[in-house]
Amino acid sequence: MSFTKYTKEHWKGSVITSPLPPTLVSCGYEGKENVFTVAWTGILNTQPPVTYISVRPERFSYELIKKSGCFVINLPTEELVRAVDYCGVKTGAKIDKFKETGLHTEESINVSAPLIAECPVNIECKVRDIVKLGTHDMFIADIVGIDAAKELLDDKGRLCLDKAKLIAYAHGEYFALGRKLGSFGYSVRKKSKKKNTAKRSVK
Repeated sequence: MSFTKYTKEHWKGSVITSPLPPTLVSCGYEGKENVFTVAWTGILNTQPPVTYISVRPERFSYELIKKSGCFVINLPTEELVRAVDYCGVKTGAKIDKFKETGLHTEESINVSAPLIAECPVNIECKVRDIVKLGTHDMFIADIVGIDAAKELLDDKGRLCLDKAKLIAYAHGEYFALGRKLGSFGYSVRKKSKKKNTAKRSVK
């Protein structure tokens, strides 16, 4: 195999990993509910399923999550990108972002935090630990439930996220996901041999 080689410049350490999922995180405590945008998130472990979000302590949602011990990671679609940006720059301390964006909440099954009805996938999370890192604190959480849109399930009940039109965030910009390049393990997967069904000619 032959690949492109690049000439590099060396910079000091900074935040540059891309792309990331710009998620809508919903939370609530004692009647106060909020939604805010989080791109610093991902998977930490498979069994048990563990995720995280990194949040600045000064953000309005920080105390709601810390006191309630839970939150929901909602995966937004292309049509929600404006709401995603809005929820990332406005604070719930001054406005009702659900009212301003038109997003609707629904009750979660396993946590007290609400989920967002317009997002096709909702990840219900219970906080297991808080790690102080500097500008952000990382909420490490167990994934205790998944709510998936029935519209994205195939006839075998499998989730087809390629139909969801999810979005990505890279270096301050939002992007629609592009074309499929492969699937996990495709580089070593053996190609199936097609049977030759052509009939031999009789002489």
